[in-house]
Amino acid sequence: MSAQMADLRVLVIDDEGFMRKLIAMQLRALGCKSVLCFESGEVALDALSNGGLDINLIVCDLQMPTVDGIEVIRRLGSLGFQGSVILASGECQRTVKMAEKLAHAHGLKLLGALQKPVQPDQLKWLLDKMGGHCTTEPRKPRAAHQVAASDLAHAIESGQLINHYQPKVCTRTGQVVGMEALVRWCHPEHGLIYPDAFIGVAEENDLINRLTEAVIAGPHGALQHVKQWTAAGLNLHVAVNISMDNLHDLSFPDQLARHAEEAGVGLGHLVLEITESRLNTDVLSLTDILTRLRLKRLRLSIDDFGTGYSSLAQLHDLPFDELKIDRRFVHKAHQDSALNSILEASVNMAHNMDMTTTGEGVETVEDWLHLQRKGCDLAQGYWIAKPMPPERVIHWVSEWRERIAELPGLEVSA
Repeated sequence: MSAQMADLRVLVIDDEGFMRKLIAMQLRALGCKSVLCFESGEVALDALSNGGLDINLIVCDLQMPTVDGIEVIRRLGSLGFQGSVILASGECQRTVKMAEKLAHAHGLKLLGALQKPVQPDQLKWLLDKMGGHCTTEPRKPRAAHQVAASDLAHAIESGQLINHYQPKVCTRTGQVVGMEALVRWCHPEHGLIYPDAFIGVAEENDLINRLTEAVIAGPHGALQHVKQWTAAGLNLHVAVNISMDNLHDLSFPDQLARHAEEAGVGLGHLVLEITESRLNTDVLSLTDILTRLRLKRLRLSIDDFGTGYSSLAQLHDLPFDELKIDRRFVHKAHQDSALNSILEASVNMAHNMDMTTTGEGVETVEDWLHLQRKGCDLAQGYWIAKPMPPERVIHWVSEWRERIAELPGLEVSA
């Protein structure tokens, strides 16, 4: 029995007496000394809101009379509950998945969901997550201060923006084919600031073109790193996320061509990633700019596919080369039939349109093998590598080549 299990203060909410007692018994068998049980979600919530309970884990059923599990989730979010939550249900998988999404949306620390009757080994596996064994992607740190447009402008001009790179790997051969550039602000006082803290500021204050130029063509930009890697014998493309605001400027293709020529790098090394949810309705100017980019041999990628509201007609009409499948449809798709169906349909549709497919969010070897089986061309995610500084890339590629020797199902080149 671990000390951590003994210190847990658990609340079980389930209207079924047998199931309530079974879960409590399993928890105690795993070492949890303090287990309280309630048959009513309403009574449990009242006790929590009145401060009468000191709880750090709640195991909750979904199907309950009067106050069901969804209302419990909503109320826990409103209370700002800081403990962990496990859902236990006999409902269908799609209903449980929706409940999981709601729990995350309400800011709850959801360990996972268990199918009834709950199995002790599955319960233990979820409890182990509280001990730091969780493999899901950690949240990115945010800026500890409000970003001012003047500070961001100074950061762009003074070279404080740097790129980190995350590899994109061929699932068929294991070959590293490219890197995605992920901009960071190396702040002299606040340390590393991630883009979700300042991209919106750049777009709202007419700084996004200068920021994108720094990411691509600045002294710490993607073109310079491509040049260095090419000199070291690595033939890699670099994907750069661009804002829709960049695509309002009809001169954008010519600016990119000029920067690439000055750096001595072919434009074919660049991939521009556009997030699906940001695709605008000004199709005429968008088509103009994207087609000119393609004529200059840049490759175009639609990012986070499946999360936005763009129509299939836009996907057909705009000249994309690559479709990146969002991580929520990749991670654990091997054990979720609905996710697997979306992944499979996305891969097949893209291939029928002569587009390369990239699966994001590969966090386990099972995710990798599933993409391989489904014919997804490229993979990207923490299981392969976390974003890294540019000086680390060459050494990492050598390490990866040794690692893939142990991976199953790869085609070995002669």
